Amino acid sequence: MATHSTDHFDEAALMVRPTEQIGQLGSRSLLIGGVGALLALVGFFVSGETFMTSYLIAYIFWISLTLGSLGVLMVHHLSGGAWGMAGRRIWEAGTRTLPLMALLFLPIAFNLDTLYAWARPEAADDHILHLKAAYLNAPFFYLRAVLFFAIWGGLAYLLNKWSREQDEQPAQLIGPQDRRFRLLSAPGLVIFVLSITLMSVDWVMSVDPHWYSTIFGVLMIGGQGLATMAFTLVVLAALVKHEPMSRVALPGVVHDLSKLMLAFTMLWAYFAVSQLLIVWSANLPEEIPFYLERLQGPWQSISIAILLLEFTAPFLLLLWRDLKRKPHVVRRVAILVLVMRVVDITWTIGPVFRHHGSTLHWLDFAVVLAIGLPWLAVFWRSLAGRPLVPARDPYFKEAMAHVR
Repeated sequence: MATHSTDHFDEAALMVRPTEQIGQLGSRSLLIGGVGALLALVGFFVSGETFMTSYLIAYIFWISLTLGSLGVLMVHHLSGGAWGMAGRRIWEAGTRTLPLMALLFLPIAFNLDTLYAWARPEAADDHILHLKAAYLNAPFFYLRAVLFFAIWGGLAYLLNKWSREQDEQPAQLIGPQDRRFRLLSAPGLVIFVLSITLMSVDWVMSVDPHWYSTIFGVLMIGGQGLATMAFTLVVLAALVKHEPMSRVALPGVVHDLSKLMLAFTMLWAYFAVSQLLIVWSANLPEEIPFYLERLQGPWQSISIAILLLEFTAPFLLLLWRDLKRKPHVVRRVAILVLVMRVVDITWTIGPVFRHHGSTLHWLDFAVVLAIGLPWLAVFWRSLAGRPLVPARDPYFKEAMAHVR
């Protein structure tokens, strides 16, 4: 028997846009981002090289949310379910930050020789880099980046366009137009995974061009999914007290989204441990230095922190059923996960540039906040521009019918 009355599915109430509340959330986000921007500006003049390393770390974090939103959105269109009805507009708004991220990629594109050893003139004297020169060269790097953004942009544009068309038309029965989401998402996910794998090689793994891992792309995808689910729960907790999200983000939905964050926590940890075991057991001279530098010396404490705070603590807390049903409680776990994602990305990139005892730098977090300033501005504006609930999706009532 359905647990909701007809009033719960009142279309007029579900199509309400809480623009004032979203505006308040946006103002708070921009205030914090503004502080980060000021600190990042100081860091830029104090240490330009450190700034670019921090910029790459921050960029990878924020584009992980953009791309993670695209991936999770396509998974939702293929699987359906009430969990996706609550998070769909958050993910759609996340994908609409993609043009901004394309613009913010320009500082990386203009500073290849600062960030990537293969882009420097002395790379011609390195035998290993010479063997990889056919792939790791600036023109091909730029071409692949343009191709990545074109693929992601095309997928995001169509999914958002069709979703907007649903909002503009009266609710209809299930028909051919609704199947197009699935017809695009099925091959789209395959292309998405391939593009993220190549992107992770180009933008992250190639900062140390002497090292490689065949599982690195999948590890990046797991991290993107984890960050996206954490961000979704943070936003959901901020909106759950307001209409219409209060009608949709019920304890059962929050429970499902929390279980998905738990699943991504285990998935990310599985990929991370798999990579470590493969590299460690092979013990090849071109692979093992990556972990020797991170599991010993000053980075050892960061490795332990990642183990305890990005996996162990969230894993144990998210096993607790009552916690997973309370958005304001699970939000704290989600914030911890987001902070540790920044630390994890720094742990991956930082040792290539930082030696002599230097690990985390205050600029890493300052630039994360600074890039968050425009990213969140676009996100909140996009979220406020459409109804928070896809009430005119023909699968909406069926998906929500037995949620409580």
